[in-house]
Order: sequence, then structure tokens, then C-alpha cells
Amino acid sequence: MKKAKQRIVVKVGSSSLAAAQGGCDPVKMSRLVAAISLLRKQGHEIVLVSSGAVASGYRMLGYQQRPRTLVAKQAAAAIGQSMLMQKYTDLFAEHDCTIAQILLTRGDFSDRERYQHAFETLSLLLSKKVVPIINENDTVSVAELTFGDNDMLGALVAGLVHADLYIILTDTNGLYDKDPRKHENASRIPYLDSITPDIEALAGDAGSLGTGGMRSKLIAAKTAQSLGLPSFIGCMTDETDLLSIVAGEGNGTYIGYLEDMESLPALPTRKQWIALHSPTSGQIYVDSGAADAILQNQRSLLIAGIKNVGGDFLQGDVVEVFTEDETLIGRGISRFDASALRSVLSPEGTLRRNGTVIHRDQWACAHTISATKRS
Repeated sequence: MKKAKQRIVVKVGSSSLAAAQGGCDPVKMSRLVAAISLLRKQGHEIVLVSSGAVASGYRMLGYQQRPRTLVAKQAAAAIGQSMLMQKYTDLFAEHDCTIAQILLTRGDFSDRERYQHAFETLSLLLSKKVVPIINENDTVSVAELTFGDNDMLGALVAGLVHADLYIILTDTNGLYDKDPRKHENASRIPYLDSITPDIEALAGDAGSLGTGGMRSKLIAAKTAQSLGLPSFIGCMTDETDLLSIVAGEGNGTYIGYLEDMESLPALPTRKQWIALHSPTSGQIYVDSGAADAILQNQRSLLIAGIKNVGGDFLQGDVVEVFTEDETLIGRGISRFDASALRSVLSPEGTLRRNGTVIHRDQWACAHTISATKRS
């Protein structure tokens, strides 16, 4: 059964906030804040992942439309982020709510200590009834180290804070079986158990205002589900719509087990970092017996099951684990460095062939590892 009081991450994109003449529409922002406030009055904890910094700032630079170059976007974000937050501050204050700004980069997730600090900070803010408002730190991000779009950032934040539901607000009411702009008989898909390649193929390209189209939203929802939480993709036109979404009556598409959220196994913060964010330093190849023990029986990886070692990793590094036919089965934190393992495997090895190389508590299976992960 659904929890009476949930932790919910709401992601809103530029297309859902932007005004026709540029900047963010104050009416749309006011409606969003009022909707979030209604959820808070029911006791829910809310994290808002908000785009809109570039849209808010580009006209101050003299541009008539959203700029395309990276440096222009970063400059627009530098101006627009403060404007966006000032507006949110004023709007939430009308509902007696304090907000907190958090700007994140990919590096904040890949660094284990910073990742833990982000979790602790967000947890404290939520315990104090503060609404964290999160955006990517566009001004300092570079193409190789971005989240791709705020849809994925929202999914990763939802996993980080162990949310119960991830809501992706957009200007369309969910996924259709055909493009509704081209086919009058297109039908909305109200619910998906999971996202398959065929489902992804139904998605269109990115819109003109934001960086993420329906495909990016489906990939983000797929990532969220791998972390143990359901998602909703749809639109909001009234301040009561978030209440309807949480009640399972939203105008969009649900992904996951909304009516039975507790049946989804939530992935611990430590394993999320290993699966999605950690840099990897080498490879370990295991025999079929070790692979079965890990995957079927949730056992730790022992020295006896190792067949080969690749790379020059150190003790405490994250390594990828493959079968002998080079099928990736997961990754984990090694208790041995590469040279020590090689000495064990050598014919003249003097170390005993026993001991745990990767403990099951420091292991993440391959199905959890995001395709957007950059090692």
C-alpha cells in the first residue's frame, strides 16, 4: 500500500515554466508552488528539481531566443539562476515555506565523499521542513561531465534521497502509442510495468525549449525504477493536479508499481554510488560458479572464483566484474589491489586462494548500472 506521507521528487522542465516572450511565466510558477504547498500540507516531503535558469536569463544578455552555444547558455544560467531562485523564494514565502538552493554537477555524484555529503544535507533540510530546489550547476558544467538533462538529474536525486515517487512534469500528458500530433487515433498509455526498447522507440525528440524530450524522460524513469521507485510523466494545469498524481489519478503515464510501492527493493545509497556514479579502475573475470553464486544466491565474490584480472586498481577501488565470455555482471569495491590478485593467480603464487574480494554489501548488479554512466 502507498505510504500516507511520502518523500516525492518533482522535476519541472523549461517548457513547463517558460513564458512566450522569454523568461519564466509567473503564473505557471505560482501554480507549481501552490501545488507543492498542498502536498506539504498533507505531510509529504518535497524536493523540487527545476530547470529554467537559462530561460530566465538569456534575454538579459540581449538574445531574442534561447542561445545554442555552451558559453552563452552558461552566461544566461549565471544571470537566470538568481532570478529564478528569487522568484521561488517569494512564491514559497506566501505559503510560509523556506527553500534551499542546491546546484549539483556530475562530480558531486562521482566523488564518494561529496555524494554522501549531498545525501546528508538533503536529509537534514527535509527533516527541517525545507524544500530543496535543485538544478545542475550549468555555469561550471562541461559537456563531458553533465547529467545530460534535468530528467536524469531528477532520477538520480530521487534515488539519492530514497524517494517514494518521482514526478516528471512536462507539457504533454504522458506517453502515447502514436504521435498525437500526427495521428488522431493516438491513445495515451496510462501505465507501464517497465520500459522496454519498444517503448523507448515510441518517444519523440527533444523539444525546442528544454534539453530533454520524451525519450530522456523514459530513460530517467527507467533509471528511477532500477533504484527502486516508480515514476509519473505528465502535465499539470491546476494546483490540485499533484494531489491527483500522488493519488494515482494523474493526467499522464505511470511507470512502476504505484499501488504497491513497498514491493520495490530500494537500493541503498552506497550501492547507488557504486552502480551509477563511481569511476571504475579495472576488471575482474570470474568463472561460471562464482557468477551464479553472486547473481543467483547473492553471495560475495571470493578469490577462488577469479580467473583473470585487468587494469591496475588499488584496494578500495571500484572494479567491473565479467564472466569469462566478457559479459558484464556488475561492479563492486575490491578488497585487494590488482597486483595482489595477480600474485594469487600465478602458478608460483604464495598467498592462499581464499578470502573475499568483493563483499555483497559493496556490490551492484549490472542491470542497475545506468547507460548514462561515464566511468
